[in-house]
Amino acid sequence: MISQTCKIAIKAAIYLSVKSTTGYKASIKEIAEHINASEHTVGKTLQTLVKHSIINSLKGPTGGFYLSDEQQNQPIFNIVETIEGKGIFKKCGLGLSKCSETHPCPIHNEYKVARELIEQIFKEKKVKDLCTAVNNGMAFLMD
Repeated sequence: MISQTCKIAIKAAIYLSVKSTTGYKASIKEIAEHINASEHTVGKTLQTLVKHSIINSLKGPTGGFYLSDEQQNQPIFNIVETIEGKGIFKKCGLGLSKCSETHPCPIHNEYKVARELIEQIFKEKKVKDLCTAVNNGMAFLMD
């Protein structure tokens, strides 16, 4: 449902949340290594997140990427919407452009339920909520 880029954005935000609790700022290279993604993709993705105020960046020798307290309290939905666009939770499960209630695809009704559940999870879960599970060793950001 969500793209690889969006998954990278979410993992990067969680990693930054873990590090930001101590005031630490992370580099693109470090983030890429810890979430098992290419530096190029991570760099482009982080630029998008900074542009939309999802995360912060600071240039210079003590610079890097980080999250403010307010950004750690934002729902994961903000990241998904920034990367995927506003209509991500309205799209057809089979990718049909004309799928609707009156002209449904074969999985329309079942996919609609799943899509709404995922949207609800992304709206309820905050970045810091997912950070806590990683900090406690109950969840991981890479295989």
